[in-house]
Amino acid sequence: MDWMAASGRYPPRLIAAALALHDNRLGEAEPLLKAHLKDDPFDVAAIRMLAELAGRIGRYRDAETLLRRAVELSPAFTAARANLALVLYRLNRPAEAIAELNVVATEDPDNPGHANLQAAAFGRIGQFDEAIALYERVLADAPEQPRVWMSYGHMLKTVGRQADGVAAYRRAITLLPTLGEAWWSLANLKTVTFTEDDIAAMQAALEQPGISDEDRFHLDFALGKAFEDRRQAERAFAHYAAGNTLRRKHISYSADEIEVFVDRSIALFTREFFATRAGQGFAAPDPIFILGMPRAGSTLIEQILSSHSQVEGTSELPDIPALARRDAAYPEGLATWSAERLRDMGEEYLQRTRIQRRTDRPFFIDKLPNNWAHVPFIHLILPGARIIDARRHPLGCCFSNFKQHFARGQGFSYALDDMGRYYRDYVRLMGHIDTVLPGRVHRVLYEDMVEDTEATVRALLAACGLPFEPACLAFHQTARAVRTASSEQVRQPIFREGTEAWKPFEPWLSPLKQALGDVLESYPVAPVTTL
Repeated sequence: MDWMAASGRYPPRLIAAALALHDNRLGEAEPLLKAHLKDDPFDVAAIRMLAELAGRIGRYRDAETLLRRAVELSPAFTAARANLALVLYRLNRPAEAIAELNVVATEDPDNPGHANLQAAAFGRIGQFDEAIALYERVLADAPEQPRVWMSYGHMLKTVGRQADGVAAYRRAITLLPTLGEAWWSLANLKTVTFTEDDIAAMQAALEQPGISDEDRFHLDFALGKAFEDRRQAERAFAHYAAGNTLRRKHISYSADEIEVFVDRSIALFTREFFATRAGQGFAAPDPIFILGMPRAGSTLIEQILSSHSQVEGTSELPDIPALARRDAAYPEGLATWSAERLRDMGEEYLQRTRIQRRTDRPFFIDKLPNNWAHVPFIHLILPGARIIDARRHPLGCCFSNFKQHFARGQGFSYALDDMGRYYRDYVRLMGHIDTVLPGRVHRVLYEDMVEDTEATVRALLAACGLPFEPACLAFHQTARAVRTASSEQVRQPIFREGTEAWKPFEPWLSPLKQALGDVLESYPVAPVTTL
């Protein structure tokens, strides 16, 4: 516990706050810290503690403000600057995080945690060579760090060095056999088959006293994959269900909120709403948005398009949701936006995403799946952008999500009924967009891609205004960094097995089917809705 190291003073109230923060008794810590800072507003240790509290409950902007205050008061307070870098990283501002870490690394050069975060930030902006070099430097000096080996494996996987990535994950596991995320990282490659010894080691790890919930649910997801590969559906589902149930306890997600958001969007975004704003926004044609449900083929579509000489692939960019949520009354607040504001917002999106660009190709891809909720916003600020909806059979797609542990951002995916409702709301909104903006969105069905790849690829390219290039059919030969769960699958030719992987698990999918309702029966057509 080093929160008070900078102040050299240990008043009882601050000690009590530190102990409460250490024990995660945040409701007790917060009033103590605020009372202390009211009496001593320049105590940088207390400011840092309050910032940590804010970060723990997701108030990252408050944490940033507090940490900037601490650094302003005490520029040599390295720990606060390191915390600021972490907050900036979590706010998806990696370039700013790197700038702070450059200072931190000079002041505290022997701390591997700083280098690990800096490498992750390099990866976030696509500077993979720099990230890998930094990890290698850290591990050369301090090779007994399982979590750094694991992070190094993530980066190697991203750039396509699969064998090296597997070796890094294995090294992490050797150093710390209970490190669930390393086991899951092997499973998540989708190309590694676990041995009987691996399964026994994971089962032994689950039995270890005091194992964390995070290690436990990662191990359950990995064991689910191990037993699914052995065609032991009942045992596999038991582990998938256990991992999801445990993960669901640690996240805040409301299916009702998504349903209400979609209802509000459908009510607001009418034909007339768009007609009165025709010709507004920033007309640049650069972005190609690939969106829809996760695990619906978006990475495959990205890989195909990125194989074209005019298109650059980037990643799942956070910028559209960040820009949309600036309006506290979103989505209804968009009704008050002027033409100038819509144009400025579209231009700002292009400025924000420029850091992800590595080539001079005229088009680039943003493949954040959750952008389906913001299609009206995208259309308003970037009317020249292409929008691709990646869609997959609801049972195949939703079960693929259920057995996938996401690092962040997919809170709907840890319960079958939540998943069905989320898929249903996605289809509802996209069906409405098809009605009020006919032809605006080009839909790619995963099953069509499997059954007739060439015809589907040609139609996709035409929808993007691109001439056909044979490289788009040899997409698995394209060398590029891929930062999603499908990174290894898209480096192989399309396989048919993925369309039926859910069928052995059908006896346990009733909650999903019930939540999907008529969306399941009507696929691939959206159920008719009234406007």
